[in-house]
Amino acid sequence: MDLTPSAPQRIGRYAVRRRLGSGAFATVWLAYDAQLDSPVAVKVLADNWAGDAQVRARFLEEGRYLRRVESPHVVSVYDAGELPDGRPYLVMSYADQGTLGDRLDAGSLTTGQAMVVLRQVGAGLQALHDRDILHRDVKPANVLFRSRKGEVCAMLGDLGLGKALDASSRLTMAAGTPSYVAPEQARAESLDARADQFSFGALAYLLLGGRSAYSHADLKQAANPAAPAPLASSDGGFGEGGDERVDAVVRRAMAIERDDRWPDVATFVTALDDAVTGSVGSRVEEPVDTIVAQPWLPFDPDATAAGAAPSLGTGATDPAASDPPRRARRRLLGVLAVLVLLPFAGGAGAVGGQEIARETAPTTAQITDDTGRLEVTVPHDWTTAVGTGAWQAPQDEQDYPAVSAGTATDWTDAEASGQGVFAGLMPGSGLPGQLPGHPECSGTPSTSAEGGSQPSTTRVFSGCPDGVVVERVEQVSSERLLWVQVRSQTTGTAYRVLSSVTTYGY
Repeated sequence: MDLTPSAPQRIGRYAVRRRLGSGAFATVWLAYDAQLDSPVAVKVLADNWAGDAQVRARFLEEGRYLRRVESPHVVSVYDAGELPDGRPYLVMSYADQGTLGDRLDAGSLTTGQAMVVLRQVGAGLQALHDRDILHRDVKPANVLFRSRKGEVCAMLGDLGLGKALDASSRLTMAAGTPSYVAPEQARAESLDARADQFSFGALAYLLLGGRSAYSHADLKQAANPAAPAPLASSDGGFGEGGDERVDAVVRRAMAIERDDRWPDVATFVTALDDAVTGSVGSRVEEPVDTIVAQPWLPFDPDATAAGAAPSLGTGATDPAASDPPRRARRRLLGVLAVLVLLPFAGGAGAVGGQEIARETAPTTAQITDDTGRLEVTVPHDWTTAVGTGAWQAPQDEQDYPAVSAGTATDWTDAEASGQGVFAGLMPGSGLPGQLPGHPECSGTPSTSAEGGSQPSTTRVFSGCPDGVVVERVEQVSSERLLWVQVRSQTTGTAYRVLSSVTTYGY
C-alpha cells in the first residue's frame, strides 16, 4: 500500500510548493502566501490520526502555545485552519536555512558560531518559559534557521511535546529524545523549566565540545545517566583555563538533581558567555561574515514564486523528460558502496509531470520507489536517470526497496562528472563500523552521529571532483538499515536532498 502523502494544489488560501517533510503525526508543506507575498510552512495532521481526539487536541495545542510567544527565536504561527476532510493545519514560519542538525552534519561550529546559536536558542527557550510553556524536546533537529535581512536567525520549533507548566506538573508519561532528555522527564516525573535547561545544556555540550554528552539508546538509560566526560573546546576557543570554566557551567545545567541547576536559562547563558570569554560581561564574537552574513544553505527562489507548484509525482509523464536508459544489473566494489539495481520496472515511469497552475517548469521532482516505502525529492535536472526498482545489498541476494535519481546514468562513477542520490533499505540490526570511502575527494571527511530511536552516522566528503559526497546510514527499524549516498555540487543541495529521504512503514 502506498502511504506517500500526495501533494495538494492548495491548503486553504496557500499555494503548495512541495513537501518539506513527514513525521508520525504530521506532514509539512512549503507553500506560498500570495496575499502577504511570503513563503510559509504548513503543518497538516496526518490522516491516520484525524479521528483521534487526543492527538488532534495536542496538534492544535502546539499552535496555541506558539501564538502565545512573541520572540524572533521561536517559530511563529500565522494562521490555522481545517481541510475539507476535517484535518487541522497550522501556518508557520518557513525555515529556509534548514536545521541545526543539517548544519552539524556538514561540520562542527567554531566557538563563536556556537555561542551565537546558543544565545539565540536560549532567548527563545527563555521566552517560552516566561509564558509558562515547556518545550520538552530541545535538540539539533528542533533548532531551525531562517534568513532575515541577509543574516541567519536561529529559532526553536516543533512543540509537539510542549506542555503548559501547570499541565507538566501533573505529567505522568515519559517522552523526549534519549540523548537530550532530562532524567526526571525520562522517569515520567512532574516537570518544570529546569528539564528544558538540562536538554539545552546537552545541546551546549555538543556545540562547544564537538561531541554529544550522551548516546542513550532509550529513555530507560536516560533516566539514570552517568556524568558525561569533561567538556573541552573543539577548536581551542575558550582561552587559558577555559575548558574547566566552561565545563563547570555546562555541567551545572546538566546536573542530575534539578535543584543543582541554574535558576533559569537566561542565567545559564550569561554564565556561559562569561566562562567562554574568561571575563564577566564579555562575549566571544566572530566576524559576522563567518557566522551569519551568508546563509549556509542556498536561497530557494521557488519559495517566493507565484501560483501552485506541487512536486512531481510518480504516475504521469513529463513532456520535457525523455525515457532514461535502463541500467544494467551490476556491482560496484567497496564496503556498502555497492549499487545492485535490478532493471527498473516501467522504465521512466518513476518521473513524470502533472497539471500545474503555472507555465514554468517545477524545480524539484518527488521520486517514490515501486513499493511506496521510499521517497526522495531532487532537483528536476537530476531526473535524467531514475531508478525505482529493487537492489541487492552487499553480500545479500535478497531484493530490497531502493530509489535513485541522477544527472546521468553514470553519476555514481567517481571519475564521471555527475550529481545524484541513491537510497536503499538493507538488512542490519546495528550501524556499520565504517562508511564508504572516497579517495577521489581531497578534503578531510567529517563524521557525525545521532542517537535516539533511529540512530544514524553521516560522513561528508569535500574537495570531490564535482563538489561534495555525503554518505549516511540510519537504523530505521530493529532489522533494517537505510543507506543514502548523495553527490552534489553544493553542500546545501546535498542536505536538502538528504533531508527529503523518507521511509514509510518503518
